[in-house]
Amino acid sequence: MSAFAGVRIVDFTQGLAGPMAVMLLGDFEADVVKVEPPGGDRLKDHPGYIAWNRNKRLLTLDLANDTDSARALELIACADVALFDHAPGRLKALGLDAATLTERHPGLIHAWMPPFGTGPEWADLPPHHSLLAALTGTAFRQGAYADQPVHLILPLCQYGQAVMGAAAIGAALYERARSGQGQAVVVSGLHGMSEVTGPVRVLAGPSLPRAQPLGASPSYRLYECADGRWLFVGTLFANFYQKLVEVMGLGDRWLAFVADPLLARETLKAEFLTRPRDEWLALFLEHAIPAAPIGSRGDWFAGECVGEGGLRLTLEHPERGPVHMPAPPARLSVTPASVRSLARPLEGDSGWTPREPILRRSSEAGEQPLSGVRVLDLGTVIAGAYAGAVLANLGAEVIKIEPPEADPFRSDGAGFLAYNRGKRGLGLDLKLPAARAVFYQMVRQADVVVDNYRLGVRERLGIDYPVLKEINPRLISCSITAYGRDGSRAPRPGFDPLLQAEGGMMAGQGGAGEPILHTIPVNDVATAGIVAFSVIAALNARERTGEGQEIVTSLMAQSLTFQLGEVTTYEGRPPNDVGDRDCLGVRALHRYYPCADGWIGLVCETEGEARGLAAALGLAIPDATAALAAPRDGPLAAAIERALLALPREAAVDRLRRAGVPAAPAVRALEAYESEWLWGERFFDIWRHPRLGDVVSVRAFADFSRTSSGYSLPTPDLGEHTAEVLQSIGVPPGEIEALFATGAVFGREAVAARPTKSARPGDGGAALATI
Repeated sequence: MSAFAGVRIVDFTQGLAGPMAVMLLGDFEADVVKVEPPGGDRLKDHPGYIAWNRNKRLLTLDLANDTDSARALELIACADVALFDHAPGRLKALGLDAATLTERHPGLIHAWMPPFGTGPEWADLPPHHSLLAALTGTAFRQGAYADQPVHLILPLCQYGQAVMGAAAIGAALYERARSGQGQAVVVSGLHGMSEVTGPVRVLAGPSLPRAQPLGASPSYRLYECADGRWLFVGTLFANFYQKLVEVMGLGDRWLAFVADPLLARETLKAEFLTRPRDEWLALFLEHAIPAAPIGSRGDWFAGECVGEGGLRLTLEHPERGPVHMPAPPARLSVTPASVRSLARPLEGDSGWTPREPILRRSSEAGEQPLSGVRVLDLGTVIAGAYAGAVLANLGAEVIKIEPPEADPFRSDGAGFLAYNRGKRGLGLDLKLPAARAVFYQMVRQADVVVDNYRLGVRERLGIDYPVLKEINPRLISCSITAYGRDGSRAPRPGFDPLLQAEGGMMAGQGGAGEPILHTIPVNDVATAGIVAFSVIAALNARERTGEGQEIVTSLMAQSLTFQLGEVTTYEGRPPNDVGDRDCLGVRALHRYYPCADGWIGLVCETEGEARGLAAALGLAIPDATAALAAPRDGPLAAAIERALLALPREAAVDRLRRAGVPAAPAVRALEAYESEWLWGERFFDIWRHPRLGDVVSVRAFADFSRTSSGYSLPTPDLGEHTAEVLQSIGVPPGEIEALFATGAVFGREAVAARPTKSARPGDGGAALATI
């Protein structure tokens, strides 16, 4: 029996975010009926539709029809979860709003995943990622050469919304098992953007420059080689970077490179042009230096590495033939996920009967869905550390455990603040027997341990899963690696951009030009979300079985998760969109445009919208069908740009929207912090860091009607809460003093004597502060 076996979900959503959220739950054996309108899902012809709707039964209903509406209500009466993505106001008009349904069915989880928040201001816009990126400043956060927004080829925030939707529904089900009560859950596109991009601004600090398309640091950057092919050097930490410089024959210049990053970058650029790429990669592999070639996503998905990792599945489609899609992205040892079938029609009745009321146990007002769950967070850098922060945002008590040398990513930069908020800090040197004894004592009282050590490290430290299971059989242990546990690459070190490079993300964004580094650490944030969801799935499983288990996942798995629709393939599938240098869009009628005082995004998908654009801007568009297919940089795009340059941004948006053209302002990254709409949507939160002062960052990754959400603690300093944590697990005061004296534990006093570390050589720890 898997984590959500027996859970009934009726899925009324379309497109990517909602269907993929339910896909993740369905992979763990939730019983899903997907209700589609008479015309079908709006993305029914997208290759991703096949993957996003696997393991589901399909039913066509017109919710405006009384008979079909009654059948939908019958399904909801028998369901545990009802999921919607309709625009604000539409659910109430249909009698499917949260207040109505949860009053009628107190045990129901009513989940709503609207694209643009819960208010009416942008509710009329179609659910396009480019418009969400425009309104939230995301398009201006991507590294660029010019001062302009960048269209992201991958709909990253919608993928993030999907993963957080699954996590939030799972958390609500876990809370319901304790309280006996359902509730309303909201995970909008803004919540997805929050988890993926996590903008942070220290109010007393300086504004940082925009990221660069090839990478800001010479140690963490794209380089062109002698044969015109590209690679990414991922020497994030000084030890890797110094070894790189030495094996390239530049060791005598190491100190000069550390002092002058510009000199380092230009010298390395010239040196890489002296040899073909494969020679460099062979040299780096020999010396265990993290680097990866730029490749295509098709080659990556079809290749040996993904196959060795067990991450590729093939299922037979009745019309498409063999369909290849990614496997579930995490492995649970006791209650694994599986893909049992492609979507199939619901034959006859659902087989569901009305649910009996769940007996109420206890529920304290204000508790969060994961309240009472204790997480020991051994994660570092981004993927491992951020997973703990996501769990903290949903209410878990998370203890960040760091060695004396600290998380190597620790700094006062925005990235570290975002990925570690909501935790308590414990300094613990696990290399010492006394410290391991403390850790074992914590394990006895913990629910979850998360780490992202390289293979073999847990065993050397004596904290691998078999050891921990002996101490606490109910423990859930989750381990993240770069390339998984199977295959020749398993022992290698790895970082997010290496998977961006080889997984096809950089080539896809760059198109025919040079590859582009995503400023958003795509695979890291995807891993954090998947880990949070997988832990929640394991917690739900434990409610049934009483048994803990091990979870394993990898950055490699997530190189497929956030391009699931793009890698799902079959004979004759349509090509994916490709980007370009400082990509503004994919077509003339789907791109960003400059106005007299700013930028806007517009998306036209129908002939009526194309004609509305022509009327609003005074353009001659004799063939609306041809206009919809016009290239992003052709004559039509030039004509639209000339017309919009004569208009202020707000006037242009107003004129286009009144003509029925989907359009929105493309706000700058800093401008987003002043957006009345985002503040009205409770997107941001102001909190105080004890040393840095007031910080503005995202508030929550989901909202719940009966339980609270969001962070309750700031980002901890190194060992900030050591004594407090030790007291909480019952260590006597005299023993605490002895542990400090031996160095097994350390606390706040270590911070004052320790200089702030840079996350990457040469960039002062601020490399990710622009996210």
